[in-house]
Amino acid sequence: MAERGWGRVINLTSISVKQPLAGLILSNSIRMAVIGWAKTLSRQFASRGVTINNIATGYTLTERILNVARRLAAQESRKVDDVIAGMVEIIPMKRMARPEEVAQLALFLASENASYITGTTIPIDGGFHASTL
Repeated sequence: MAERGWGRVINLTSISVKQPLAGLILSNSIRMAVIGWAKTLSRQFASRGVTINNIATGYTLTERILNVARRLAAQESRKVDDVIAGMVEIIPMKRMARPEEVAQLALFLASENASYITGTTIPIDGGFHASTL
């Protein structure tokens, strides 16, 4: 990419890099390492036309989330819909992201329109992350 003078690296990570999630010590730690890696490389390759950014997803309605909800429902003797409702309750938008919404952000970051954005982590979480920065 650097030799061609143009390139895009987009890491999909979790909102846990902005607001660590309880009980996920390994995931929270490893995802932070990816953020540090991306920030370091973004500064190294910025002048060569390569941007490196991260997308920090919140709850996104994927098969993985459905599997987690099913597992929790079974462990807690609850309905899957009730588990999902509990997840959604903490999101200010009161819904999970659709995978297509995350894809649209990735498409933007991969485009020429995002040519001056590098080394950043963009949350797509329906307002879940409470920090101002």
